[in-house]
Amino acid sequence: MNKVIGERIKAARLVKGLSQEKLGDLLGVSFQAVSSWETGKFIPDSDHLAALAKALDLSLDALFVDEEKNWELGRINYDPEHMFTRVKVKAEEKGMFQTLRVLDLLRPAHGAQPRKSKYGFKASYTVHPLTMACHALAMGLVDDDVLAACLAHDMVEDAHMKPEDLPVNDRVREAVRLVSKNMYDPNDPDWEKKYFENIRENPLACLVKCLDRVNNLAGMADAFSRKKMIRYTAETDKYYPALLEVVKKTHGWNDAWWLLRYQMMTMVETFKRLL
Repeated sequence: MNKVIGERIKAARLVKGLSQEKLGDLLGVSFQAVSSWETGKFIPDSDHLAALAKALDLSLDALFVDEEKNWELGRINYDPEHMFTRVKVKAEEKGMFQTLRVLDLLRPAHGAQPRKSKYGFKASYTVHPLTMACHALAMGLVDDDVLAACLAHDMVEDAHMKPEDLPVNDRVREAVRLVSKNMYDPNDPDWEKKYFENIRENPLACLVKCLDRVNNLAGMADAFSRKKMIRYTAETDKYYPALLEVVKKTHGWNDAWWLLRYQMMTMVETFKRLL
């Protein structure tokens, strides 16, 4: 069992990009101590367990439960090229001109941005807005405003565009503005509360934010530290039920509300039990 624990420590250390010396510095031990753990000669003593788990973004169960899982990891998201074609074909078929114009901006705005992965999977950031748009289509939301808002929702925040520069109508611009966190002062201690309160006043912004959160919850284990996953789960539990209620009360979105609520809350409750 010592050897198995040592292999887990080493694997987690390498994922974090830490040398044995750096991990030792974080824990206040020598690199020789870390080496002895990884080879299975010794196991960490109780004084170092909490700090070790924190440094490696692991639970103690993940290190010590006597159950090895040699999962073959796959990509969280699907091929962005396939999704791009799917959205474009549907937009052309239905005459969704805003969606087509925003699609033309998608690669210039996000194509060079990588979708982060702790495990080496590489993808363009375009996979995120495209997943949201495909998710909306799969829920029957064949709506130009909805798809354009999904595709453009991060262009103000991440691509440094202004809402008024987006080739969309005022309804979509306002939804994108509301979900863009850089429109708020991060030094304001109440910025997060104001952010979600303002989104709640706009049904389209609520829908986009819920689609965004479902996609990010589904992929966070691939990119987030354990600490950030815990914070993200708590934030979802605190703010998103109110956003979902707005979606529920919007005409024509009841099926979307049910599916988003099911997807979001089952993931949150699972993470509460695992993190």
